[in-house]
Amino acid sequence: MIRNAESRDCRRWRSWRVLRIALALRRSADEVILVNRTRARSDGIATDITYGAALGDLAMVRSAVMSDLADCSVVLLTAGVNEKAGGAMDRRDTEGRLRLLRANAGIFRDLVPRIVEAAPHAIILVVTDPPDPLTDLTRSLAGHDCVFGSGTFLDSLRFQTHLGRKLGVAASAVDAWVVGEHGTSSVFLWSSAQIAGGLVGGRFGNADQLKDQVEREVRQANINIIEGIGASQYGIGIASARIVEAILRDSKIVIPVSSWHSGFGVSLSMPSVIGASGIERTIRPDLSTAEEAALRASAHHIASAAAQLEH
Repeated sequence: MIRNAESRDCRRWRSWRVLRIALALRRSADEVILVNRTRARSDGIATDITYGAALGDLAMVRSAVMSDLADCSVVLLTAGVNEKAGGAMDRRDTEGRLRLLRANAGIFRDLVPRIVEAAPHAIILVVTDPPDPLTDLTRSLAGHDCVFGSGTFLDSLRFQTHLGRKLGVAASAVDAWVVGEHGTSSVFLWSSAQIAGGLVGGRFGNADQLKDQVEREVRQANINIIEGIGASQYGIGIASARIVEAILRDSKIVIPVSSWHSGFGVSLSMPSVIGASGIERTIRPDLSTAEEAALRASAHHIASAAAQLEH
């Protein structure tokens, strides 16, 4: 049986309840295993979802312990503190999600070796913020390269959504990417953003004003959501479920996720082909001179934060 697992710490925000539901409803896997530091919590969630699954055509969800991950194909790491709890809610703060790194790195140092011992052959998907430096840390702790992060997949979906609203079309009709850090230094690829094969840039009279507005809306989307409902949860839950599907179904979809790039010296997001082995290859997009410089700056921003863990 193909299975995937979500490993979770009770300090993580409630958004991953949505991830479990998305995995079950989309039938992203044949079985979803929940592991929590507090067994009663995972027991309750699994039982609750199971009653809905009685309607049929939903994935099996069950609560388990770490050793039960042995045959899992994918493990999702969602443990850690969130932006609200970690003090990363200031829109003017250039550090943003990176403020969560030190606290969440401590959790990962405890958690990752135990996951690898239980499921040495599983692909590990890092969803916890900040996913870029935590992907690097997870690679080091795991001792293998079958590790990547959710990265800027959700940022790109938000970019497409806000552009679609401006253009009066569905978000799915927009081809637009965000690369680099999942954070304040993310890079919007305006030079290649398209709709119906035509570049977006020439469709507006005041392109600079449009770009500033859209980027601000996308960068601050998480804070706006948290202020309203306490946690950014639904979008990332659905996006993570889609990544799991791509792996388990060997879909070969191309999405921007975070992985190690030797040319930058860090993990960051680039368009990547996702299949049965995880990231099968990355595709470097054509960048303008300004976008290339911004991507280098984003890599430096991630590296500077990761250097904190060495002290």
